[in-house]
Amino acid sequence: MTTAAVATQSPRTTILLLAIAQALYSCCIITVFSTAGLVGLMIAPSKAWATLPITTFVVGSMATTIPASFLMRRFGRKPVFMLGALVSILGAGLATWSIFHSAFVAFCIATAMQGVFQATSNYYRFAAVEASDPANKSIAISWVLTGGVVAAIAGTLIASATADYFAPFTFAGSYAAAILLALANVAVVTLMHLPKPQAEEVAGPQRSWGELLQQPRLVAAMASAIVAYALMNLMMTAAPVAMAMCGFQQTDSKWVIQWHVLGMFVPSFFTGLLIKRFGVNLITGLGMALLIAAGIAGLAGITFTHFAVGLILLGIGWNFGFIGGTTMLTDCYRPSERAKVQAVNDFGISAMMAVASASSGVMLSHWGWQSVPLVLFPLALAMIALIVWQVMRSRVSGT
Repeated sequence: MTTAAVATQSPRTTILLLAIAQALYSCCIITVFSTAGLVGLMIAPSKAWATLPITTFVVGSMATTIPASFLMRRFGRKPVFMLGALVSILGAGLATWSIFHSAFVAFCIATAMQGVFQATSNYYRFAAVEASDPANKSIAISWVLTGGVVAAIAGTLIASATADYFAPFTFAGSYAAAILLALANVAVVTLMHLPKPQAEEVAGPQRSWGELLQQPRLVAAMASAIVAYALMNLMMTAAPVAMAMCGFQQTDSKWVIQWHVLGMFVPSFFTGLLIKRFGVNLITGLGMALLIAAGIAGLAGITFTHFAVGLILLGIGWNFGFIGGTTMLTDCYRPSERAKVQAVNDFGISAMMAVASASSGVMLSHWGWQSVPLVLFPLALAMIALIVWQVMRSRVSGT
């Protein structure tokens, strides 16, 4: 693509490239979520630490989220997107080496580097909003996340097909493949035309957090995305390890994770349209109800069907809650407040994901699988109550 072509790149092309980048990034991250706990079982000094690599992944994302947002405010989104992918390449290489040498600490560092990739790539959805017209922002967010549909199929297949490439060092090949995927992501990002920060965004007036949080919509928006991600991460992280403990084969957990990721991203083809048709509050609340349904399925039994149905419902609930929360969030800040509000929102998501992933291993070790889906009930119910409160406050104030 020539410089002139890039300069006149249409919003649709930009969103398409963001969706492709999302697919490649998601393939890398699916490798971590579908294999890191199993690698932990193989090389960790204790089974209770099996999910620690996923925790360090989330910590890496959490530590990067705020700096990434402010770097984007200073230099633009494109160079930071590329930097995140380059760190992922190094992390995937270190993960491959770690498996060869049974180096658990090094493997945890490697997954933390993959977390940097997540932190930067999570801003794809905001880049899509900035490339679209305001009336269609929920659709733009949804279409970027459809890249995850490709990843749900390709990511799990690639991770599985390459798992024994360096046998007997199981999963070393999966992380070697992730190097190539991240390289492809860099190539796609170079084709994007993303606007550089404007003076209003860099130096415009900003409200204090006290003023910002007086908006019930902002509170509900941030809580929706945080709760949806935390509950999804808790149950998804625990599921492959729980299935291994219950005697299921690796291929069984692979299929469950694949269907889960399809549940996360297939609804993106229509979530934006549903939000536009029925309103963001209803769809976000429905997402929380689906998370409760996932918890019910998880408690109902430990057969393959129970795991599969629970994880599919978990994915759909996450999709509605996360896209709904993101859509609400974009109504609540000025251009000059964009960096700090987006940063705190995504930091909150990462922080709660860290708590969730760290808790999952401990909960499995001490109380078994049944303890995990139980957590979904109080948090999802509290979120539904918060959405109802926000709607009632908005009607009273006339906003």
